[in-house]
Amino acid sequence: MEAYGKILLIAMPAFLFLVLFEKWYGWLKGNDTVRQNDMISSLSSGVTNVTKDVLGLSVAIISYPWIVSKIAVWHVQATWAVYLIAFIALDFAGYWVHRIAHEVNFFWNNHIIHHSSEEFNLACALRQSVSVIFKIFALFLIPAAVFGVPEQVIAIVAPLHLFAQFWYHTQHVNKMGFLEKIIVTPSHHRVHHAINPEYLDKNYGQIFIFWDKWFGTYQEELPNVTAVYGVTRPVQTWNPIKINFLHLWLLIKDAWRTNNIMDKFRIWFMPLGWRPDDVAKKYPVFKIKDVYNFEKYDPKVSSGVIVWSWVQMLMMLLFVSFLFGNIAKIGSPNIFWYGTFIFLTVYAYTELLDRDKYSYVWELIKNALGMYLIWKNGSWFGLDSLLPYGSAIVAFYFGFATIVSAWLVTKFGKSPEISS
Repeated sequence: MEAYGKILLIAMPAFLFLVLFEKWYGWLKGNDTVRQNDMISSLSSGVTNVTKDVLGLSVAIISYPWIVSKIAVWHVQATWAVYLIAFIALDFAGYWVHRIAHEVNFFWNNHIIHHSSEEFNLACALRQSVSVIFKIFALFLIPAAVFGVPEQVIAIVAPLHLFAQFWYHTQHVNKMGFLEKIIVTPSHHRVHHAINPEYLDKNYGQIFIFWDKWFGTYQEELPNVTAVYGVTRPVQTWNPIKINFLHLWLLIKDAWRTNNIMDKFRIWFMPLGWRPDDVAKKYPVFKIKDVYNFEKYDPKVSSGVIVWSWVQMLMMLLFVSFLFGNIAKIGSPNIFWYGTFIFLTVYAYTELLDRDKYSYVWELIKNALGMYLIWKNGSWFGLDSLLPYGSAIVAFYFGFATIVSAWLVTKFGKSPEISS
């Protein structure tokens, strides 16, 4: 996980630059597809996801090395051809895991965060799950395991495969000619993120589009059907941690409330959106019926809240960068205390964006935890050796953040000046 953290130290600034560049480019062309509050939520979601991954907070039900040891017919060497085979095998596995997430109630909870934005832009590509605790991905790598593709090859190719899915989350690139027949393009992926009836649950491919064509899930972007983005049951929050568990919480409540014993068990494995009849009637859930006429989530906040949210997020990125660059030095269990601090930070300032008056409570808890960690360790995890008075600066930030957040919450009752 230390090596992955080092990779992210390079990847995170690159992604942030590209997200901000798309915002500038859209403004320049008069087609801004990036709302600031939505972008902050998306970037924050990406940080929570990579923090979870670096801390190793997930378990593979069956590991790829174990599968290789049991079913490999050959054991190939790590040549360029093997890397290509591994890339294709990962994409095949990705197609099926992605499709299952869209078609089975339980697995949708792991993917809803990615579709929760009502915009479509590079930032929303970073909306990735923190709710995946048990991974089934390796099961779909059986074809690679049969050929004995080394686990080291998979470990190198997997991050490249993931990062290669970033670029096509944009509305600024039109159809790409003959490439439309081979790879997933922005046009294909706009269809995938759309909630129009014509587009719903199509184009599951991650790098190659031919899986969708072969398995009957392909849909071309139609010139007369403008894509509308989001989910049909809107999440109505900027808080990515909440979004990660909204669907799971609904399933738990429905399973508890239904009087049908069989429904309590089968709800988890029924098609996405299925609910027991008795629960659906008694506890209806809002669902968008007319995708061309609904109001996007946009709680009105002052320009001060927007600016402060940017400050909070940028400070959080600095904290995360320090964590990723010093994982071995920070050590266990401190890295998990640090991860808790990161999650509390995101939770607090996105609740503020939601105009939740209790956001201040979360801000207070986060800053109190930060002060406790400085007291417990004698510094902010050795920051003073790199930056003189670094811990004092961090402690000052905690106090300042507590005051500013409290002041902004007191202003919620007043008519806000909108800044998008």
